[in-house]
Amino acid sequence: MKESQDISNGIAIQGYEGSFHQVAARLVFGKHVEVIPCDTFQQVVKLAADKKSSSGGVMAIENSIAGSILPNYNLLQKSNLRITGEIYLQIRQNLLVNPGVKLEDIREVHSHTMAIQQCYGFLDQYNWKHVETEDTALSAKLLHQHKGKHIAAIASKLAAELYDLEVLAPNIHTLKNNYTRFLVVQPEADDSVIEDADKASVNFHTDHSHGSLARVLTKIAEGGINLSKLQSFPIPGSDFRYSFHADMEFDSVDQFEEVMKTIKPHTEQLKVYGTYKRGIWK
Repeated sequence: MKESQDISNGIAIQGYEGSFHQVAARLVFGKHVEVIPCDTFQQVVKLAADKKSSSGGVMAIENSIAGSILPNYNLLQKSNLRITGEIYLQIRQNLLVNPGVKLEDIREVHSHTMAIQQCYGFLDQYNWKHVETEDTALSAKLLHQHKGKHIAAIASKLAAELYDLEVLAPNIHTLKNNYTRFLVVQPEADDSVIEDADKASVNFHTDHSHGSLARVLTKIAEGGINLSKLQSFPIPGSDFRYSFHADMEFDSVDQFEEVMKTIKPHTEQLKVYGTYKRGIWK
């Protein structure tokens, strides 16, 4: 993905302005990208597929601590979106307050339940009430709007910037190696080519005969492709049959396409979500 790409309609994200989805969108498209906040991932997928309403979307797909976000894989599978990029974002949580508020003034801390859990090592030092909200950035927004003098929020530094808050304590998360992988998704009909693509996401299912999955995986390995992720999903309405999401890393698109030809006879269904550049870690 390049900042010069036409994104005049904005990028759909889950959450409010100041969320980590917006941080990811800025890293991909540039600081001045317009984002379209959505309440749910279903709305992100719907909006990202509508060229009249957006230029695509940014969607979290997995976290290094919590694992795969399985509902989002299902949304992707049912959509007509294609993956055009990815980015790995380190999740850095910060204690935000209104200007002038000190640690000794705080009585409550507000944030999403996962953010609060990620910061117990820091929060356990204080006898504050923990108030769970639906979104980290929303906590920051409401803190700014209500001008609370005894309340802090846990959110991103971007949220502090957008809502005129002070970072009273940076990087308060307990586990520092906490990364979320975000996918960049756009309508399937968009046929622009990703230059120097070296990764692809694929969904397939086999006839489930003895050794059918092993045969597919063997063909992938023989083609010199690294299988960086393999995730199984039950096929709705079937008797414990599964489809598989595979992320593959390769040296050239020609190499990938050749492997797709070799595994297709061993699958009942094969769909390529997209070929794209391997994501950078931020």
